[in-house]
Amino acid sequence: MSDLLKNIIRFALFIAIQVFILNRIPPLHRFITPYLYFLFLLWLPFKTPRPGLTLIGFLFGLMLDFFTKTPGLHAASCTLIAYFRPFLISLMMPKEKIEISYAEPSVTSMGLMQYTIYVLVLTFLHHSFLVFLEWMEFGNFWYFLGKVFSTTGISLLLITITELLFNRKARYRTNVA
Repeated sequence: MSDLLKNIIRFALFIAIQVFILNRIPPLHRFITPYLYFLFLLWLPFKTPRPGLTLIGFLFGLMLDFFTKTPGLHAASCTLIAYFRPFLISLMMPKEKIEISYAEPSVTSMGLMQYTIYVLVLTFLHHSFLVFLEWMEFGNFWYFLGKVFSTTGISLLLITITELLFNRKARYRTNVA
């Protein structure tokens, strides 16, 4: 299966799971909102250029905003993590290793510790910005932190379950032309 077709299927699948399953779960608590959709952006190939990645992030978030009737909240958050993703990858992995190793981020390609940090940082950044935009004020800072940490925690749990259930075969890139 080509990378383009695989990513189109992932795009539709993550939107469908978020809209038709996770958004219909009754509130677990006033702090906890389960989000999994942004994992699509974290799984995109290493070789995706930053402008293309940022555009994909914006369109992906806009699609979710369309279904959830939230004007621009998810588009802004997805655009932010799509913009910072290449910077974080370049900090965590040497450029030579990215160019000659695996095609996309995973535990196999990055190592458990680096992949965990990668997912944790981008999840926290996404949720912090999303909660800030939803709330748009710092009236009660502890409420803000509680919502960010609890939403990040439940999302990390969902990401871990997804990684365990859908073990992605990390393809080793053999031709680097």
